[in-house]
Amino acid sequence: MKVEGAANQYCRGPSIWDRFAHEFPERIADGSNGDVALDHYHRLEEDIVRMKYMNLDAYRFSISWTRIIPCEQNRPSICVPFFFFFWVELDFLQFVGLEPYVTIWHWDTPQALEAEYGGFLSRNILKDFEDYCDFLFKEYGHRIKRWITLNEPMVHIQRGYDEGLFAPGRCSVWVNRACVAGDSATEPYIVAHNLLLAHAAAYRLYETKYKAEQQGVVGITLVTFMYLPYDSNSTADIDAVQRSLDFNYGWFLDPITFGRYPRNMVNLLGSRLPTFTQQESDMLKNTYDFIGLNYYTTYYSKNNTNVDPLHLRFGSDSHAITTRTYSEFVTASNRWVPSGSFCILTGSDCFWSTPKTHMEITIFT
Repeated sequence: MKVEGAANQYCRGPSIWDRFAHEFPERIADGSNGDVALDHYHRLEEDIVRMKYMNLDAYRFSISWTRIIPCEQNRPSICVPFFFFFWVELDFLQFVGLEPYVTIWHWDTPQALEAEYGGFLSRNILKDFEDYCDFLFKEYGHRIKRWITLNEPMVHIQRGYDEGLFAPGRCSVWVNRACVAGDSATEPYIVAHNLLLAHAAAYRLYETKYKAEQQGVVGITLVTFMYLPYDSNSTADIDAVQRSLDFNYGWFLDPITFGRYPRNMVNLLGSRLPTFTQQESDMLKNTYDFIGLNYYTTYYSKNNTNVDPLHLRFGSDSHAITTRTYSEFVTASNRWVPSGSFCILTGSDCFWSTPKTHMEITIFT
């Protein structure tokens, strides 16, 4: 999967995306899968040379969990051919002068762990994820100075556990009839909770065991949008803007900065939102050296007064409706609205400040 392809070579184990794409091809726009993808495994040198010719100075990629540790009983504990593939890739990147930005988890949870205990629906995954991170830090850390624990966890949760459109394809059946299991009212928050704890465990592991020697940094990549009030004269719509941010960006940035969820989420979700113990809260605080932002567009946010209490789900829990259309007569000519990027690129006034004396923001495009 990902760009490498070579999905069925050697001892690689399947991820949840392998299962999803093969068992439900009708839920993929063109019915394709990642068995070949961009065939980067067989085109490694060609791809990196092309990057160099494009005058790039860095390459962000992920090391897929199941390529290194298949997590299946009938496979070796370490998949040596792919272990050496990434070793060679790092050598080549260093040779041509491209800095690696390495993502540890990009939605590709091992299918074996999904089948065994539900993947990130279970706290059992915390130890397995930490063990995987430990292996990566130990074996590759002397050549990787910028680690990204998670990529866009909100998108994985929204699409995979609220809408059922991405792997593992779980949601309430009334949201999407293709879902055979799931609960859009609770599972998104359980998965987010465990992803946050997994991120914190990885950060603390590197901080205590590897940072002094390897001198690298660890961050997280979050997706964010900018929100503007649908009606700038409406207090309700102005409040909806903050809720939209809280249920997207703040859902993850607040816990890893302050050790708690945004107040709007706590007030609106009640018992559906898991809680952190004091020890977990302390572990979470300030668990990033940089924040990677995947910024796409700006939305208008409008107060939603029609939330059905009998059909609760993440998609409506913010009590805000987001749209790129200002009115039924005015629509952006391009589906991506760039205006909010000013807020991100000129500081964090549009969001909020953090207690850190310096917050490095890396914009990924």
